[in-house]
Amino acid sequence: MLRLTWVQPEDLLGHELHQAAQDGRDADPIAARWHAAGGPRAPLRAGASATPASPYLRALATDLLDELAELPSELADEEPTELASVMTRCPDWPARRPDPPDVGDGGTPTAGPKVPGASAAVAVPRLEAAWLGRAAGCLLGKPVEKLPLHGIRALAKATGNWPLHTWFTARGLPTELTDAYPWNRRSASTSLAENIDGMPEDDDLNYPLLNLLLLQRHGRRFTTADVARRWLDELPAGRTFTAERVAYRNLLAGVEPPRTAHHRNPFREWIGALIRADVHGWTNPGDPAAAAAQAHRDAVLTHTANGVYAAMFTAATIAEAATGRSDIHACLRTGLTVVPPDSRLAKAVHHAIRLAHSTVDFEKVVDVLHTTYGDYHWVHALPNTALIAAALTHADGDFSGSVCRAVSGGWDTDSNGATAGSVAGLLAGAPAALPERWTTPLKNRLATSLADFNGIGFDTLAQLTHRETRHP
Repeated sequence: MLRLTWVQPEDLLGHELHQAAQDGRDADPIAARWHAAGGPRAPLRAGASATPASPYLRALATDLLDELAELPSELADEEPTELASVMTRCPDWPARRPDPPDVGDGGTPTAGPKVPGASAAVAVPRLEAAWLGRAAGCLLGKPVEKLPLHGIRALAKATGNWPLHTWFTARGLPTELTDAYPWNRRSASTSLAENIDGMPEDDDLNYPLLNLLLLQRHGRRFTTADVARRWLDELPAGRTFTAERVAYRNLLAGVEPPRTAHHRNPFREWIGALIRADVHGWTNPGDPAAAAAQAHRDAVLTHTANGVYAAMFTAATIAEAATGRSDIHACLRTGLTVVPPDSRLAKAVHHAIRLAHSTVDFEKVVDVLHTTYGDYHWVHALPNTALIAAALTHADGDFSGSVCRAVSGGWDTDSNGATAGSVAGLLAGAPAALPERWTTPLKNRLATSLADFNGIGFDTLAQLTHRETRHP
């Protein structure tokens, strides 16, 4: 039986009820109707419940989703989605740098005065380190994605890999432990130390590839509709998940952006937009405002409010890191300038950074974060963004320390490792600055189902990305 995940109305409703409780909508009467009819709660970790709902429950869930969408939110003023409203709520919004000069046929800036205050394009080796860092961090987290925190710790400790410092392995693990905490079934064959052979396909790498295509085809002034067209042309529907899958379905049903982000889409504050943000930061070194604006146009296809802020925060942080002139703490402060300070995401990131500064044992940092934000889904943007910020802060931007802390903290392990690896790779500055145990198994080879990218090297991706940093 084909049981498509992340789109079944009976499952979407449970997640939407949870979202309503978090964003200040009074959904209790709707929840009571749903549960009185025998409606299930949302699956805790999987994309679909084990048993399909009856036709009656499915129809009821669809109707209730639309009713929930009409409920007013108490947090609407503090957490807007429109860019102009976001900017007015950010008192320290960074100044937008002028666009660089036009590029001549030879690929170098044409003659003319330098733009005052504009940063030089990020160096190719720094971009290669970022691509490699993103891949290595993602790959580290793949086998333990969806596992509970105590399971991740148990698996690592059983092989002498705690605190986490290298790839996970199944070698030497007792059977009872692997039975209790099975590796992610999609990733175990490609992401354990004993079987890594290049970088396998993952949505955390597919989206940067898509955004590279987006800039190649449409330039920096792309629209949200351009993002949608690239997806429909290049991205297989089966490679989408959570908010992206719902938005993709909405597009096929004729729903226009940005309504695609909130029409029957309870995942609109989850992590999907964040994992698409890197290219926007990489290609705007020293211009966090431009990076955040690009990330916003991308994100609103699928996300609202805190889901969008997570992408903007990440893009702005990366834009500052790409300059090579700031430490991780200055980069994170820059990222926060594009997030409304009264939003839940800003408060969570500030809390995580303070905690990381004041606590020696990172395991204790993670425990507090899980206690504080445990009510959020493991794919939600808020706890995951907080964890990424805590990991980078606690490791002081060190590459190995950052990716290992991000993955060891649980939740969306591969996505968190990828983003931490991207930022820390930029800070490292060159592939040679990354430990070989992370880069050698990647074999300078990325697998993907997108366009002509399958088998491409990270050195080539860095060159292609570098080219996009020189165009307005």
